Amino acid sequence: MNHIGMDSKEGIINRFATYVSSGKAEFFKSVGIDFVFGKRQGPFIWDAVSGKRLINCHSNGGVFNLGHRNPEIIEALKNALDELDIGNHHFISEQRAILAERLAGLTPEGLTYTVFGSGGGEAIDLAIKLARGYTGRQKIISANGGYHGHTGFAIATGDEQYRAPFGPNQPGFMQIPFNDKQAINRAVDENTAAVIFETIPATLGMPVPDADYFSYVKELCKKERALLIMDEVQTGLGRTGKLWGIEHFGVSPDIMVIGKGLSGGIYPMSATCFTKELQTFFHANPFIHISTFGGAEVGCPVAMKVLDISSRAGFLENVVSVSDRIAKGFGELMQRHPGILTGLRRLGLMMGIEMANDMCGPVMTRTCYDNGVLSIYANNDKRISQLLPPLIADAALADEILERLDLSLSDAEKLLGLI
Repeated sequence: MNHIGMDSKEGIINRFATYVSSGKAEFFKSVGIDFVFGKRQGPFIWDAVSGKRLINCHSNGGVFNLGHRNPEIIEALKNALDELDIGNHHFISEQRAILAERLAGLTPEGLTYTVFGSGGGEAIDLAIKLARGYTGRQKIISANGGYHGHTGFAIATGDEQYRAPFGPNQPGFMQIPFNDKQAINRAVDENTAAVIFETIPATLGMPVPDADYFSYVKELCKKERALLIMDEVQTGLGRTGKLWGIEHFGVSPDIMVIGKGLSGGIYPMSATCFTKELQTFFHANPFIHISTFGGAEVGCPVAMKVLDISSRAGFLENVVSVSDRIAKGFGELMQRHPGILTGLRRLGLMMGIEMANDMCGPVMTRTCYDNGVLSIYANNDKRISQLLPPLIADAALADEILERLDLSLSDAEKLLGLI
């Protein structure tokens, strides 16, 4: 059966507007982007009707770290379907135990236990519940401009724009500037349950913190007996050139959250990993947190294959090599486009194109689209265009991305009147 391009472009968009989201349909019409996801393979996606091809440098925040429809991932799911289904979250699970054991061997020191979810927001919610339940405290500190999801506790850690329409924020949540030692020093106290940060805040435009920032935060937390939660939903699984972004900073958090890429782009999976000591909170009531589809057994072999691929010799070296190649080419782009470019924020293939003003990001999203690249601006710092190619990118693709960025920057400069 053919699942792609069954209707005209107008018919697909109208049906979506009528039955899914009129707001999204109207937004994309207003910015001149009528792309409908069709064929997808590796680093590329094609429009379902026109066949327009894009290099996916958005990767849905890391969902497609291994590219679209990675054949090893698909094979893992096919094999799992021969024996497994979702399973029952109430009972002991062989598949969840195998996957959790593998994570315990790969995650930072001390993160022995894992509870699985189906999405990053759900996993963040659990991390906050665990921090509050274990410490008996309520205060949760997060970063201005950070983002941890749209679900209950997760949305409470984010900026007002995401939660204001739904009423006042829940009590106990506090935001401070990211990478500011004085601010975190003032904030952490005897009432603090946890500090939660993304290792590299994507929605804030990929600012890379000082080398000693997270070790400073960890020491403050230890002093006040608070917990450090690291959100590795986007930075995890090789995106930064190490398996976990926090490895660059030499810190082991008390809780770490993984999502997006753990799915392989095929089966939803997230994980909240934590220490043996924290696991004692669940011992008295092991059913106090449940997730019907969290750690679905049929998805566990998929996540195992993601971990196998991401931890292979040479995989991370390729991420670093391609990142260095893009950075070198970007230096040439800065010389060609001094009126718009101001820098490249980068840790591995977690990259943000830094530009002159807040108009640049939205315009660059459109000109990149016109020139065959899917790149989305950072909503909490619109000067930044996120550049997140799949981690399977090679030198040839890196060069093509640079060529298309060159064209996109020229078009953006013209539209913005910068040349």
